[in-house]
Amino acid sequence: MASRNIKFIVSGFFLLCANYCPAVPWAQWGGSPDKNMVSPELDLPLEISGGEEREDREGEINLASAKGCKWVVALGSESYGTPTVGSGVVLVGTNNEKPRNPSIAGDRGVVMAFREKDGEFLWQLTVPKLPGGDEVDWEYLGICSSTLIEGERGYVMTNRGEVACLDLKGLANGNQGIQSEGQYMAGPGKKAADVGPTDADILWTYDMIKELGVVPHNITSSSAALVEGKIVATTSNGINEEHDHIPSPKAPALITLNAITGKLEGIEQAGISAATMHCNWSSPCIGERRGRPAIFFGGGDGFLHAFDPAGKKSDEGSPVLQEDWRVDANPPEYRVDEDGKPRDYPSYRGPSEIVGTPVYHKGKVFVTVGQDPENGDGVGMLSCVDAETGRPDWTYKKINRSLSTPSVKDGLVYIADFTGQIHCVDAGSGKALWVHDTLSRIWGSTLVADGRIYIGTEDGEVIILKEGRNLEEVGTAEFSGPIYSSLVAANGTLYVQTQNHLYAFGK
Repeated sequence: MASRNIKFIVSGFFLLCANYCPAVPWAQWGGSPDKNMVSPELDLPLEISGGEEREDREGEINLASAKGCKWVVALGSESYGTPTVGSGVVLVGTNNEKPRNPSIAGDRGVVMAFREKDGEFLWQLTVPKLPGGDEVDWEYLGICSSTLIEGERGYVMTNRGEVACLDLKGLANGNQGIQSEGQYMAGPGKKAADVGPTDADILWTYDMIKELGVVPHNITSSSAALVEGKIVATTSNGINEEHDHIPSPKAPALITLNAITGKLEGIEQAGISAATMHCNWSSPCIGERRGRPAIFFGGGDGFLHAFDPAGKKSDEGSPVLQEDWRVDANPPEYRVDEDGKPRDYPSYRGPSEIVGTPVYHKGKVFVTVGQDPENGDGVGMLSCVDAETGRPDWTYKKINRSLSTPSVKDGLVYIADFTGQIHCVDAGSGKALWVHDTLSRIWGSTLVADGRIYIGTEDGEVIILKEGRNLEEVGTAEFSGPIYSSLVAANGTLYVQTQNHLYAFGK
């Protein structure tokens, strides 16, 4: 049985590396700070299905009709944030189209908390929409962030351009935080909502719009990371509604906050926002460089950036994250055409930003380029970058634009692109070993677990392939709704989230 090597860093932060120990939580997006979508879980169910809706209760699944399912719960009408599992709870982002608190109705971002053991609903965070409409907070998208679980706290990016810290027990054990949850959940200028034990206990929030002048584009997305007692967060700073300029070009694309107090501790000032093509949506990755923790961030400028999380005070007194290096995740021919003229964005052969999360593995960083799904198909690239030098070891161009995060295991990289193809690439050479076409769009990322590769599709299928250098199809599971999130394996359970439901499969 493989064990996962754990390296202790002075701050008490543990950087999880290549191999895991079985029966572990999935407490953050990517499963671990390095964001490598690999799980040590064994004996996961192979025969699974989404089942059928109950005739007597609209929107609820007949559990007996869902193969291998321990429990299933109804979410809102749209759900994009991949679930996280830890401290006995399962947290998932969705919208408010299935209100759990009757006094808080209407379109809102929501984080729902369920008991890991049996799926019992525990509490929810409800977040009012931002003024400004779809330009900054697209209707019904809900909360697209995965909540980072650390001890008895959860950290999530809300649709209001905030980082929020939550008590994982909700208000059931008293109000430990801001004392005004009812007003927060009702929204500015509204009568405070009635809240109780099934509502969230907010410990603190950091408003990136108010404090930093950030202007999110469409939705505040991405998921937070944790390093040396600091929350690392993407701001989602981007272009305006007309797509013709950056309203806040000097605002940071990446920040760090004190995990206990929420105080600002660092901002990037590397010029990412000014060079952003569309938005900054990629989640930060925590790896190692020169024996110390490092932040690897995929920018809206199409570059992979490496930052020192320590930060230094600038002349103006603002704490600035020091950039160690940057590398273009686009090849030169995506930036300019044969005549040396800049290619248009978002043209098919033009450059792309980074949407998926970079992955750190054994001194290398793996990253792809992609765009907003509304921009359609286009050329992509997977890069393997040396974490010390910032120089690419190799690039792989036989891939289309990707929204996905790679999985790296046993010298192989598994990565999906938006057209629905799953690529297996040699991690040492960048040579393609096989490609599998799912015949559907893919928004999520590959999960490698129990000798298999799991991934969901927009057509509502879970594709299961055998892990390894040779392509072998294992099975396909059918679900009634599209799957935009990534599958998660934690504590002996496989989680599948569709647009409307969260399933827990296992013994």
